[in-house]
Amino acid sequence: MAYVIAEPCIGTKDTACVDACPVDCIHPKKDEPAHATEELLYIDPVECIDCGACVPVCPVSAIFALDDLPEKWHAFTERNAKYYGR
Repeated sequence: MAYVIAEPCIGTKDTACVDACPVDCIHPKKDEPAHATEELLYIDPVECIDCGACVPVCPVSAIFALDDLPEKWHAFTERNAKYYGR
């Protein structure tokens, strides 16, 4: 897993990161049914190519490189992986 979306995304779900991702690994998108029910967006830990394009476009600074994820949000690592059944 290269990047993790953490707590600041909850309730925001801005999809600028979805648009910036060159490999389409951030979901749920606005047109997916889960977008209405999920609290935040998730990065597929297998599909992500570690390019970092999503980080600067996030308006709430919710995307972190795994090594830079604040300790208080470490649970989001598992949460991102679980979304994709990993």
